[in-house]
Order: sequence, then structure tokens, then C-alpha cells
Amino acid sequence: MTALAEKIYNEVLDLPTDERLSPVDKLLHIISVPAATDIEKAWLMEAHKRLADIRSGTVQTIPSESVFREINTF
Repeated sequence: MTALAEKIYNEVLDLPTDERLSPVDKLLHIISVPAATDIEKAWLMEAHKRLADIRSGTVQTIPSESVFREINTF
């Protein structure tokens, strides 16, 4: 553990017990949630891929009326 990490750890230990979860929760959120820019890049890449698939004829589109009609039959 780096000196800074050790310092932060010790400061969290100095907090009252009921306040210790807040910084831990924030750190876990940072670790588990990708940056918004990563998510946006992934969606943009997926959108370009789907558009290319449609234009090349690799996939066929389905009219929205058909999709909604099928959904409403459930």
C-alpha cells in the first residue's frame, strides 16, 4: 500500500463507525462503474456496427408496427 493509501486508510479508521461506509461506498462506486466516456464510446461503436450491418444487408430490419403488434399479443 502506498503512503497516501495508508494515510487515507488510517483517516477512515479515525472516523466514527457510522461514517466509515460513506468513503468506502464512494470508492467502490468509482471502481465498479466505468467512466461515462467509456460507456459513450462503447455505445457509439455499437451504433456504427449496427448501421454498417443494416447497410451491408447482414441484418434485416423489422418495421416497428410488427414489433409492437407482436409485443401486444403477450
